[in-house]
Amino acid sequence: MHEEEALNDNHPGPDRFELDQTRRDRKHRNATYAKRRRIVLKYLERKHGRFQDFSQKHKTSFRYIFWGILLAGYLAVVIAACALNFHRALPLFVITVAAIFFVVWDHCMAKYEHRIKELLSPGRRFLDSHWFWLKWVIWSSLILGVVFWLIFDSAKLGQRQLVSFGGLLVYVILLFLFSKHPTKVRWRPVLGGIGLQFLLGLIILRTGPGLMAFQWLGKQVQTFLEHTDAGASFVFGENYTDHYLAFKYLPMLVFFTAVMYMLYYLGLMQWIIRKIGWLMLVTVGSSPIESVVAAGNIFIGYTEAPLLVEGYIKDATRSELHAIMTTGFATIAGNVLGPYISFGISPTHLTASVMSAPVSLAVAKLFWPETETPKTTVKDAMKMEIGDSRNLLEAISQGASASISLVAHIAVNLIAFLALLSFVNSALSWFGNMLDYPQLSFEIICSYIFMPFSFMMGVDWQDSFMVAKLIGYKTFFTEFVAYERLSKLVDLRKEAGPKFVDGVQQYMSIRSETIATYALCGFGSISSLGLAINTLTNIADFRRDDIAAVAGRALIAGTISSFIMGCIAGILSSTPVDINCHHIFENTFASGLPQNTTDVVSCCQSLLSSTVAVGPGEVIPGGYHSLSSLKTCCELLKPSTLNCTWIPDQL
Repeated sequence: MHEEEALNDNHPGPDRFELDQTRRDRKHRNATYAKRRRIVLKYLERKHGRFQDFSQKHKTSFRYIFWGILLAGYLAVVIAACALNFHRALPLFVITVAAIFFVVWDHCMAKYEHRIKELLSPGRRFLDSHWFWLKWVIWSSLILGVVFWLIFDSAKLGQRQLVSFGGLLVYVILLFLFSKHPTKVRWRPVLGGIGLQFLLGLIILRTGPGLMAFQWLGKQVQTFLEHTDAGASFVFGENYTDHYLAFKYLPMLVFFTAVMYMLYYLGLMQWIIRKIGWLMLVTVGSSPIESVVAAGNIFIGYTEAPLLVEGYIKDATRSELHAIMTTGFATIAGNVLGPYISFGISPTHLTASVMSAPVSLAVAKLFWPETETPKTTVKDAMKMEIGDSRNLLEAISQGASASISLVAHIAVNLIAFLALLSFVNSALSWFGNMLDYPQLSFEIICSYIFMPFSFMMGVDWQDSFMVAKLIGYKTFFTEFVAYERLSKLVDLRKEAGPKFVDGVQQYMSIRSETIATYALCGFGSISSLGLAINTLTNIADFRRDDIAAVAGRALIAGTISSFIMGCIAGILSSTPVDINCHHIFENTFASGLPQNTTDVVSCCQSLLSSTVAVGPGEVIPGGYHSLSSLKTCCELLKPSTLNCTWIPDQL
């Protein structure tokens, strides 16, 4: 208004007409611009709509083109890597081939499942019609094969494998005798689970490619978990390793749990669990819900695995509930491998022992056979949700946050249990002092209680008491404490120090360490029993009585399952036999070299175990060794089974 008044004052008369004309021209131009804009917008809307229609129509083609370009680029990288150095690129090549195989398998099964069933139906009808006598032929052949293999293997490596095999039979017989329904036992899941576990162990421990593959896998897991150091050093400072457990080990749980949530969001974890669950469903013959939970326990632990089939727990039979809890107690999750590997435990054996699901299912179905008809179908059990995360970053954040309870649970339990252990040992020592036995302790009591179990697994007699102590730690406290104590024994052996100090054994043989690694690999402990019951009752509260009824037997079954894993490891573990003990004795005893090295101690143990002692002066050394070597070994190890004064100075 002020501008118009100023114009009127300065330019009266005809200039007012010019101002009105300018306004009209401006309105006309604005109207023209608006019209053109509407035309352009309508044109763009039409084009955008056509583009959307075209994209929607060819969405599948675009998806194929996009993934085809990515796949072609990936395959080009794999081919280039193999061309540059095939040995270096071999793991990448194997992973690629396996992934392509399973993707093609899924595609074919989804599209041609009915045709494949029709194609295989003649063979299935033949097996069904002749299965009554064919199954006896198959099982008899397998049993005879195992027997002959044990005979030849024992002739090559000694009789210790037979002790482990005998222990396996004893555990199976005990489980059958104390089974909930002995007359209802179906032997296919039992023999199938133990057989599958034996086959896995044979591939891992006795074949070159299998051992190399798991050594590589264990090394990759160790390298992968070492990336935790970047986050730990940033948060806790460069001196974070001064507090190894709190700032080195526990952050690994945070890192691994975050990765698991990321894989779960991408759907990769569900895919892997489905494949492993299907494998156990086919080979072991367990029910769908049992197979899926057993596969999940390998990766996410006994408190999270039942959530994979949360909607079907309410319809699970009592035998299925027992199997779900047993598989949880008999395995450890992949997210706790990091701390145990950092302790110094063999990553190869730890990675292999995680895959103990088949034998845990076998033990579960033997200790509580199925007497009902499972209601959950394969299709229902294999349905798994992607997760509630909206994007990848949120999934990683949720995983890191979810690990807080796990880290806190481990930390506070270690504080409580180790403090309680110290108090119990102090109380036992006080009580033992009343009887002139002040060395009485929790470890000594456990060494006598669990010694028969460790010896049946094939552990050397001398080492069986030490392994029994570790089993006591695992059973009454946690496997975390047991592995921490085992790591100290491993470190002492690697230092090649004296095996006996003041008559007290300091470390074990490599074979005993291997068996102990497998026997301790499970969450089965009294402290975890309440947590497992609470997890299942939160899912299906009205099944509380059934869950409580199966929990105690499940804990026993999970513990025995770990013992059977130790037996299988004892059968298949082969200690080096190429050590020339004659050469070692000659070089060590004659030259004055240190006599407490690992090789010398191993050779002396072998010599003492093969020696026949009748009485004073009547001692026959085994392995064609000399009496002087025998006497030196006897003075070095001071065995309780041989009186060193009986050994004459010369023949």
